[in-house]
Amino acid sequence: MVTDVASAVLAQEIKITPTTPPGSNLIVNLVNYMAWLVSLAGIAALIYAGGKFGWERWHGGSVESPKIIAAAMFGGILATSAGPIMNAVVTGAN
Repeated sequence: MVTDVASAVLAQEIKITPTTPPGSNLIVNLVNYMAWLVSLAGIAALIYAGGKFGWERWHGGSVESPKIIAAAMFGGILATSAGPIMNAVVTGAN
């Protein structure tokens, strides 16, 4: 009898709808600013790596700029994917 009641209670679907707390628009604004700064840093890293690549090719030094480009690309992919990844985790695979 107890197990039937417990399984009936546990079998019920619980709907959770996240709502934003008061004042959260300031935090969202801050996160948007940080996303913009991350994008700016990625663009600056790619520009720097492009100039460094030209310098290294011109002077015949060791070529380190492809590592910078790969890191900037990986960081950009990770930064732009953070929002959709967290949205999928929070909302679940419905």
